[in-house]
Amino acid sequence: MQQALVVAAYPWCGRRASGWATRHNERVTTTSADSGRPRTRAGGARRRGKGSAALASERREHLVRLAAELFAEKGFQATTVRNIADEAGILSGSLYHHFDSKESIVDEILASFFNEIMASYQAVLDRRESPRDTIAGLVRVAFGSLEPHRAAITVMQNDWNYLKGMDRFSYLNKSEDEVEKMWVDTLSAGQKEGLFRDDLDPKLTYRMIRDTIWVAVRWFKPGGRLDAQGLADHYLKVMFDGINLH
Repeated sequence: MQQALVVAAYPWCGRRASGWATRHNERVTTTSADSGRPRTRAGGARRRGKGSAALASERREHLVRLAAELFAEKGFQATTVRNIADEAGILSGSLYHHFDSKESIVDEILASFFNEIMASYQAVLDRRESPRDTIAGLVRVAFGSLEPHRAAITVMQNDWNYLKGMDRFSYLNKSEDEVEKMWVDTLSAGQKEGLFRDDLDPKLTYRMIRDTIWVAVRWFKPGGRLDAQGLADHYLKVMFDGINLH
């Protein structure tokens, strides 16, 4: 895939599942049967100084982070509610007090990603630089999202067609259209200004750029020889200058 891709901070992608109030909030570390990673479990007396609303929000964010890692590792369709509950150290039924389904969790993950990256894309456009510099800026934003949004991008790579068929994820198609327009308009402007080749189809060019960036989430390792921006620099050299000697 797509959005790849991305979507703006639009009302139609701002879903948030309802919050919840937890009765216990002292954490106990256990181990997940699935991954062997430490997991946290609710229990014990209420921590001093924390209101129920703050604790509920904290716990909710924790559950979303755990689920995101499982979706990235196992795939969304292969991850069960029980997997998520086991990782969190709670019963499967308890998870339904916080989210009505795993789709609600991935919805929150995708909406958060879309809101953030689309705002970053718009900030690049608002600088009103040359089409070449604008494309470079969009590329840098995309590569910069690989690490913090690994789960969302992986889900879109693996489960895009599955998710976009559901009514609650209809905004995925809208996000595709919004992002494509941003890139295609910039590429077309570059062609009109004589900066880019005019024998290339802007829409096809965009989709090839999109897919080659997002697929990097499968092999990019933070802490490696190149960070995300170093990877973007290398990509831009290949994209703008090619591999032939001039």
